[in-house]
Amino acid sequence: MNNPSRPPGARLLSVARDRLDLATSLRCGQVFHWESHGEGWIGALGDDPVYLEQVDDALWIAGAPDERVERYLALDHPLEEIVASFPQDDAMRGAAQFSRGMRIFRQPEWECLASFITSAMKQVAHITQMSLALRRSFGQPLVLGGRTLHAYPTPAAMAAASEAQLRACGLGFRAANLLRTARMIDSGEVSLEAVAAMGDDEAREELCRLPGVGVKVANCALLFGFGRLAAFPIDVWIERILRTLYFKGKRRVTPRRLREFAATYFGAYGGYAQQYLFHHARQTWGRGERGKKG
Repeated sequence: MNNPSRPPGARLLSVARDRLDLATSLRCGQVFHWESHGEGWIGALGDDPVYLEQVDDALWIAGAPDERVERYLALDHPLEEIVASFPQDDAMRGAAQFSRGMRIFRQPEWECLASFITSAMKQVAHITQMSLALRRSFGQPLVLGGRTLHAYPTPAAMAAASEAQLRACGLGFRAANLLRTARMIDSGEVSLEAVAAMGDDEAREELCRLPGVGVKVANCALLFGFGRLAAFPIDVWIERILRTLYFKGKRRVTPRRLREFAATYFGAYGGYAQQYLFHHARQTWGRGERGKKG
């Protein structure tokens, strides 16, 4: 199918739709800078601009090298095995079916961490607006098919900014935390390379040293940036989901109890289970649907 908005030189990669649902994966709340472009999507993988368009069981790619796209999209994750490992309760089965083909991407570690620092008390659309504003203000320009987009600002570029400049990107109180974190990372006080080499618990503890990073943001960074697929971030949505579906009618269920339950019940691919539950609830609960634990 000819698409006039497809950049010149686009090439095909064969990917069955049940192995990757691109639109669902991009819209599920794990990434915050992709924009629709004609029949596809345009964004950046680090400092590579890229265009992605899914047509049936094919993926059109322009810009970034195939191997980088495949790694970013996590096409090597054993999705059938992951879904088969989920608990066999009605809520989880419903979420798995609804979110079929959704993959957890491998985001650049700094970009992922910084994006979730800005996510506090914000919805996905607002986080995306902030991410794009930061890119335009401080990121390296990238050109693809005559369109200019921007890489996410490096820690050094962010560290050189003022809090007022970050606030001008719509960050509000988040600006101070992001600026201090960027400066700690740029100075080497905290090393993301060192975090990547740590075990999950040690890595989480180290990330929590950073301003604006609590357990939830640390787990988001571990899951979406560092590839720790057992990490199970619990935000307001997930807490509501767990209490509604798995602790209905039970009182005095502490946040610690929720964390302990998630770590044992959802297993080695708990991060995938979390994202499937999150996406399903966001898309259906507002329409009156509620899942049930089997």
